[in-house]
Amino acid sequence: MSYLTESLKIEILMMIGYGDRARTQCEVVRLFRETHPDLPPLNQGTISKIEAQYREMGHKVPSKRQAVVDDDTKLNLLLALEENPITPARQLARDKSTV
Repeated sequence: MSYLTESLKIEILMMIGYGDRARTQCEVVRLFRETHPDLPPLNQGTISKIEAQYREMGHKVPSKRQAVVDDDTKLNLLLALEENPITPARQLARDKSTV
């Protein structure tokens, strides 16, 4: 496994995929062999170790986080929208001088 660079490990993780697009370890081994015939073949244990290392480091698939907004900011944004109904709410929220 020492021949696997970080970019190859990332490529393997991308080959694994996630959710309903996830491949089995067997499929990843086959795909890696097809993609990199010049490199030594991987086995399912290596795929498992790479995946475990990734999870151990705390990496997760990014999810959309809800912005935390206090009540005063919400009220200021509503007032700004009242004064500027044409301006998009996101733009007003980004504009610190308005909110």
